[in-house]
Amino acid sequence: MYIAVKGGEAAIAAAERLLAEARRGDPELRAIEVAQIREQFGLLVDRVMAEGSLYDEDLAALALKQARGDAIEAVFLLRTFRTTLPRFGTSEPLDTARMQLRRRVSSVFKDLPGGQVLGATFDYTQRLLDFGLAGTSADELIAHDTSELRAEFLAADAPPSGATPLASAALAAFAASAAASANAGASVDADTDAAPPALARLVADGLVEAATPSPGDPEPPDITRDPPAFPMNRAARLQMLARADEGWVLGLGYSSQRGYAFTHPFAGEIRGGSVAVEIVPDELGFAIEIGSIDLTECQMLNQFVGSGDTPPQFTRGYGLVFGEGERKAMAMALVDRVLRADEFDEDITSPVQRQEFALAHGDNVEASGFVQHLKLPHYVTFESELHLLRELRSARQEDAPQ
Repeated sequence: MYIAVKGGEAAIAAAERLLAEARRGDPELRAIEVAQIREQFGLLVDRVMAEGSLYDEDLAALALKQARGDAIEAVFLLRTFRTTLPRFGTSEPLDTARMQLRRRVSSVFKDLPGGQVLGATFDYTQRLLDFGLAGTSADELIAHDTSELRAEFLAADAPPSGATPLASAALAAFAASAAASANAGASVDADTDAAPPALARLVADGLVEAATPSPGDPEPPDITRDPPAFPMNRAARLQMLARADEGWVLGLGYSSQRGYAFTHPFAGEIRGGSVAVEIVPDELGFAIEIGSIDLTECQMLNQFVGSGDTPPQFTRGYGLVFGEGERKAMAMALVDRVLRADEFDEDITSPVQRQEFALAHGDNVEASGFVQHLKLPHYVTFESELHLLRELRSARQEDAPQ
């Protein structure tokens, strides 16, 4: 049980003042602005939006500033604010096939219709600290890097000096398809008609399972309103994975690759960009576009299965997250496929295949609360156990032979 702490109001107020001072940091330095966090820490902002299940870049950046950069605390703040928002309608299902692409890659096709769009990525960079970022102005860096990279990208036979073989090959391949991919360092917004879903042809040929609704096509549940109950259908599982802690999902996906579930994945397609959001107002009766959001989508191919009624075909896992969340989307797709073990009559032998274990422990707000509540007063509970321990030791001493 918990007991009230008497006389602690002044101490708590002082702790809040100290927190404000710690958040501000050195007063000689310029205070960081929400707009700076939004624009220059975009990947972190996207992660907070995804795990906070609220798409608002400004609010996510504000939460990060308030939380001193603690992503989980920022997610908590964003979810708390989310509970105060009214719900005025439900959007139409998002059509990611019409995504205005900024990035689109596939590891299973050499010649991809519409070309590979590398976009802005760390994939081909060397993991070395760039000390120029510590003192050079952003404008100078951008001007230098853009001109240098553009020349290197367009020279297929002249990869950047010091580039790894993987990076050199990737840059050469990119230069060879420059006409289709435009500029890999910028937002390309590729034509969706020229870049259809990469797996569409394989699905049409029956080599990859089609994306079909669940049996009976039930209405997707809302895990933020209805408490999760296991076993969960795939729609609910995907919701939980989409807002689960990225590190947790990444660890589960990694465990499946290491042998804790029978998987042999291929990245069929990873695409990121802007998708239109549409609603159907009652007074109109047809869909209208009310805005757009940035998403990252992953289709992960896995081992093929078949039956007496269905010829062998690749199965797949799916991942979709807010913003630029490629690592999370890939890990989510891995775990999604593993959690479909019952659909394919696969043996469930690993923790990652068990819904309750994989999903219930992925909510970082709940996990953080449960762990951090141990800092609260537990005097009475501990005192009772300490009293019991002393009695047991006393009884042991009395029973000991003299």
